[in-house]
Amino acid sequence: MSAPAGSDFVLRPPVPGDFGWIIHRQATLYTAEYGWDGSFEILIAGLIAKFDPLREQAWIAERNGRIAGSIFLMRGDEPETAKLRLLYVEPDARGCGIGQALVDVCVERARAMGYRRVTLWTNDVLTAARKIYERSGFLRIAAEPHHAFGHDLVSETWLRDLGLKPRSKREQT
Repeated sequence: MSAPAGSDFVLRPPVPGDFGWIIHRQATLYTAEYGWDGSFEILIAGLIAKFDPLREQAWIAERNGRIAGSIFLMRGDEPETAKLRLLYVEPDARGCGIGQALVDVCVERARAMGYRRVTLWTNDVLTAARKIYERSGFLRIAAEPHHAFGHDLVSETWLRDLGLKPRSKREQT
């Protein structure tokens, strides 16, 4: 377990039960906060179902013995690109630096694994998360109106270049 110095939370790997909790909490929170429908829960359950713990990584933020947030680092569509997925922080833990710590550990792990860039997909209504991405060096590279989760939204794709030289073919396998 680890956490930034002086913080009142730790970041740890997931244990049995965490993935179900993350699906439940994100679906519940996004419904309460944004009015999103059940299709969001289906989306996140599908993403977590594809999680490969041998090649990908997830972190759980824990505060006072309770889950306070999470993030996933997953393989991207291209060999040298990772995807930051499913960042969330519990409402009572927001403003404590958890979201930033989760994004930071995700980016550092992507760099350590030799990825050259990290992408993420979000929606413009998630303003607090978007501020974290911006502070972390991500740039918005695309925005497109769409209808999802029962609402008209604007989807965004963000990119963070990690400034690494290309990996050899042997390192990519």
